[in-house]
Amino acid sequence: MPKFIFVTGGVMSSVGKGVVVASIGRILRARGLSVNAVKIDPYINVDAGTMNPYAHGEVFVTYDGGETDLDLGHYERFLDVELSRRNNITSGQVYLSVIEKERRGEYLGQTVQLIPHVTDEIKRRIVEAAGGFDVTLVEIGGTVGDYEQLPFLEAARQLGLELGEDVVFIHVAWVPLLKITGEFKTKPLQHSVAELRRYGIQPDAIVVRSEKPLDAPSVKKIALFANVPQWAIFNSYDVDTIYRVPLILEQQGLGDFLVRRLRLPSRTPDYREWEEFVTKLSSPRYKVTVGMCGKYVELPDAYLSIVEAVRHAGAALDVKPELVWINSAEVEKNPDLLDKVSIDAMIVLPGFGKRGTEGMIECVRHARVHKIPFLGICFGMQLAVVEFARNVLGLKGANSTELDPETPYPVIHLAPEQREVDVMGGSMILGNREIEIVPGTLASSLYGTSVIAERHRHRYEVNLSYLPKLAEAGLVVSGWRRDVKRVEIIELPSHSYFIATQFHPEFKSRPTKPRPVFLGLLKAALASRS
Repeated sequence: MPKFIFVTGGVMSSVGKGVVVASIGRILRARGLSVNAVKIDPYINVDAGTMNPYAHGEVFVTYDGGETDLDLGHYERFLDVELSRRNNITSGQVYLSVIEKERRGEYLGQTVQLIPHVTDEIKRRIVEAAGGFDVTLVEIGGTVGDYEQLPFLEAARQLGLELGEDVVFIHVAWVPLLKITGEFKTKPLQHSVAELRRYGIQPDAIVVRSEKPLDAPSVKKIALFANVPQWAIFNSYDVDTIYRVPLILEQQGLGDFLVRRLRLPSRTPDYREWEEFVTKLSSPRYKVTVGMCGKYVELPDAYLSIVEAVRHAGAALDVKPELVWINSAEVEKNPDLLDKVSIDAMIVLPGFGKRGTEGMIECVRHARVHKIPFLGICFGMQLAVVEFARNVLGLKGANSTELDPETPYPVIHLAPEQREVDVMGGSMILGNREIEIVPGTLASSLYGTSVIAERHRHRYEVNLSYLPKLAEAGLVVSGWRRDVKRVEIIELPSHSYFIATQFHPEFKSRPTKPRPVFLGLLKAALASRS
């Protein structure tokens, strides 16, 4: 049985639990431990796949096709692991499983209840996801006091009772700074801990989220009223980059606390590679400006993994990428907006649906015509094909059948295996697929190998019947899916850097292992400035 660290949140949502959990994982990884992380989301949706980006942010895709909460992206990036769909547990999954078992008669005539049947299912899923690791972190989403959380808090309480010293509870809560007096107000955190204790959980440690470093009197007050020793209170204050958080928590002794509390092997942590990354991220020598064209730009969390992938590439090249968000719906209304934006590179972002797509196509055209280094991702690749077909091949009205079912030139159409799909959730082409790289192409020079595996999330794809005409006009297919003949990468050799992928390269980017297409984009952007 592995060790468990349960992390709860208080005072308000979006307090930064995901980053704290990922940082704790990094602290333990620095000691040579194998670490896993699970995100619990109390909503009734089975997964995040059908949720609006404005409501939920990015849908992170695991290697095995799970559509999960974006915090799994934080976990993968900080821990340098590949998580599975099992690492995101929702109320929808739990209740669906319990009801299906009841219908099959597995409860043998029992009255099925929240306790023990639902809580037992939650515990089963947590323990199943934890197999094979030294330590498993479990983040319980939401804020203590939310009624949706109650079954999960109860399951965590039961595991704490059953496993004893192999379980640690950490509570993360916001302490506001009253700017008029310059005083930290700890009362909200006190109430949050009191509510948690009402459910039978006494936190072993507290991570205080705050705007500035907490002062000693506030720490003393929190310790007194939360019944937690001062040496078990840690402070995650605002910093220039989230990747610095493990370092500041380590300096405060969180790693040593966890080693003692969980009776883990005492090893000297190794942060050399991580510290070098943070230094490059914080003090770059160069700067480039990257246009981010999409339809959800009002909420950058909708593209969180792409933003982080660009930053990872920037750190590797000693470059600070300054992101310029370009609202494709606004470009659709006024294409001249692009002429007023000064950028060194352009990324056309993923998305679904018709709104703003003509603006995204205009962003592709602008980058192609003005020789701006370009990267299209998923929907961005599909629209790059549409733009090329319209403006280079001369197929006026070319489109994707997703956007115009009556288009005379369906250069993008529904994938064959999607034609009989009659449910929305979990039914796209999802997760890892192997891709063969065509020798002698830009993709080949970027990846330096003949076969790669990347993650997918799409229903539509390039219509192969149009490939001969597209190729004759200069578009090159440089990557093919290995199991079936499907277009995965396109590029334009006539351009300084123009590449687009059907897959999502951002999901496999790591702080010290940036993905090749992002490295190539920033290198080309740097070259264009010189």
